Amino acid sequence: MVGNLKSNHRVTIMAKSDKSAKGKVTGSAGRFGCRYGRFVRKRVAEMEKISRAFHRCPKCDVDAIQRKGTGIWECRKCGYKFAGGAYQPQTPALKIAQRTLDRKVEEKA
Repeated sequence: MVGNLKSNHRVTIMAKSDKSAKGKVTGSAGRFGCRYGRFVRKRVAEMEKISRAFHRCPKCDVDAIQRKGTGIWECRKCGYKFAGGAYQPQTPALKIAQRTLDRKVEEKA
């Protein structure tokens, strides 16, 4: 025994690091613990963050679109309900198609 410290008490001093642990996934995927692998949990957390966020309504132009089910989206303000992507209202393929349609309309005008 040294001084007032008992043998079962240990004092550890660790240097603080500015980096976060590379395997740490927080948010909604934290419920999985250490299961399923780091990248799967990261993708799930990213996907759920996008699907649970509010999106802009194409009808009333307010951030009030909320996911009701797989591919079903509804505006909380105006009640507009439409089909979209499973995890986001406008999929990347829809955005490409919309750009093509806009270009065609501009050519005719």
